[in-house]
Amino acid sequence: MRIDLEKTLVNKICSDINAAKTLVAGWQADGNKVVFTNGVFDLLHIGHLTYMAKAADQGDKLIIGLNSDSSVKRIKGESRPINDQNSRAALLAALFFVDAIIIFNEDTPLNLISTLLPDVLIKGADYSVENIVGAKEVIANGGEVRTITFVEGYSSTSIINRIKDQNKAG
Repeated sequence: MRIDLEKTLVNKICSDINAAKTLVAGWQADGNKVVFTNGVFDLLHIGHLTYMAKAADQGDKLIIGLNSDSSVKRIKGESRPINDQNSRAALLAALFFVDAIIIFNEDTPLNLISTLLPDVLIKGADYSVENIVGAKEVIANGGEVRTITFVEGYSSTSIINRIKDQNKAG
């Protein structure tokens, strides 16, 4: 069986918030539990994969809110992202347990979460539920908010810093 990677990637990446809303509403109408998480996912690593796989296990469909390049620059600084938003979205779309990706330009996914109203909102365990953006909106809509423990020792920032240190030493 051959996978048409380009078609798979294009079909999983939502072009705008309305397309994502239609997709999520259709999944929910079909009885699927929709899970949402978000992030930069700049240098994809085992911590990201583990986190997203655990998120996917919380429901039937996983949608990822992906920070746009301009959003990442505002949050992480001018040297980030390392990979552009289209590359990051394509890598996420290639994962079998990710059902959709939508790129957002704001610093937080509040507008996206409020529009999509997923059944389950997931963030890392470094957040408390009351501090998770969109938690109030999801809970008010009858949804759940859950946290997932990260794999220790993995972050894009630490990987970037190790590369920088190795380049200075070499």
